[in-house]
Amino acid sequence: MDEKKDLFERMPVPKALASLAIPTIISQLITMIYNLADAFFIGRTNDPYKVAAATLAFILYFSMNGLSNLFGVGGGSLISRLLGEDKPGEAKKVCSFSFYGTILVAGIYSLCALIFMEPLLRLLGASDNTIGYASAYTLWVVVIGGIPSTLCMTVAHLLRSEGHARQASFGLGMGGVLNILLAPLFMFVLLPAGQEVTGAAVATMLSNVISLIYFLAVFVRLRNNSVLSLSPKYLLSGLRYAGTIFSVGFPAALSSLLACLSNIVVNNLAAGYGDIPIAAIGISKKLEMLPMNVGMGLCQGMMPLVAYNYAARNYKRMKSAASCARISGIAFSLLCIVGVAIFAPSIMRLFIDDGETVALGTDFLRICFLSTPLMICNFQMIHTLQAMGKGPQSLVLSSCRQGLIKIPLVFVMNRLVGLYGLLWTQLLSDSITLILAFIIYHGVLRKLPAENTL
Repeated sequence: MDEKKDLFERMPVPKALASLAIPTIISQLITMIYNLADAFFIGRTNDPYKVAAATLAFILYFSMNGLSNLFGVGGGSLISRLLGEDKPGEAKKVCSFSFYGTILVAGIYSLCALIFMEPLLRLLGASDNTIGYASAYTLWVVVIGGIPSTLCMTVAHLLRSEGHARQASFGLGMGGVLNILLAPLFMFVLLPAGQEVTGAAVATMLSNVISLIYFLAVFVRLRNNSVLSLSPKYLLSGLRYAGTIFSVGFPAALSSLLACLSNIVVNNLAAGYGDIPIAAIGISKKLEMLPMNVGMGLCQGMMPLVAYNYAARNYKRMKSAASCARISGIAFSLLCIVGVAIFAPSIMRLFIDDGETVALGTDFLRICFLSTPLMICNFQMIHTLQAMGKGPQSLVLSSCRQGLIKIPLVFVMNRLVGLYGLLWTQLLSDSITLILAFIIYHGVLRKLPAENTL
């Protein structure tokens, strides 16, 4: 615990951020790679219908990230603040409540996905050409693998809240590596031709189950030297923190769910142009995850530092951690923009050799990457507010970025510009949100000296 206290209180901020963020970034990148591996291996069939089906079903899988944020971000932020207030006993209660709450919510989500699978996929934009493949992917990844997958993401947040970034990152990264290894085995060896989408889904499910087993082993090993606990005896006493957890976790969950909703809208509008644009958008969006995952890794590494020092009222160190994360994320995203501007066609051909899909995807990829510096700025301010426990402010920004601003803009841009307007919308949405975020974020920071006197 003394080592963790030094990390939060005394270690130089860039070094402390690096120790928390680099393992997280690596795991985020491995997760991105295994998502790209699905697209890559499915793309080897040169069947845009299978690529489109995986793209549509992935939205239901990505929605589980929102469920994990409800308890992982909300609970993790509170645990770090309780440590900053020197209340380790209360942190155990929060951890237990967050773990079992995730199981309940993920179980309900998986059951609903099973019952309403076809109408949900049709709503997402599935056609008669893609519904069978999309249903197979959803069954294995969301229905059967929903609880393990969601728990892995929640537990990783909880581990990072106490500074165990390496263990959290290793667990998620291990799942990614396993998926990369298992996917071609199931897709091209164990299952018959035509079942490639099912093979990719089975590999993802098994990888998440193995990762969860690792995470449970980590908690057992740390149980005598950690404030984190999965003991059911703390569950009921942790209920008293439900409101505090949800005040931060709900905006984080809403942000992910609204991102899924906006993707649903985009896919439905893109479906009016055919299945090939959906495939091109799917590949472009997965590649866009490179700068986004680096930015998210920086934010997730930053959050425990911000939360701890905010609770300890060391505002100078808190602001320094936030600024360091923001500058690093923007610099990386600018490098990515340059790389995509030069190599976009070659990158697209790695995933599919269909000429029309490559041509559309090249344009889509360049457009998508232009918005990434703005995205990272918005992410950083929203995550800082969440770390500080500022639920209402982060809720406003989360709602605006992907929902209240983006979704209406999608319809307007589709009508005015057509297919390409669907891709330009993100840049406009993040530009508008950034102005609002700057006003709210700096308004909160200006009040910090007053809070310090309470």
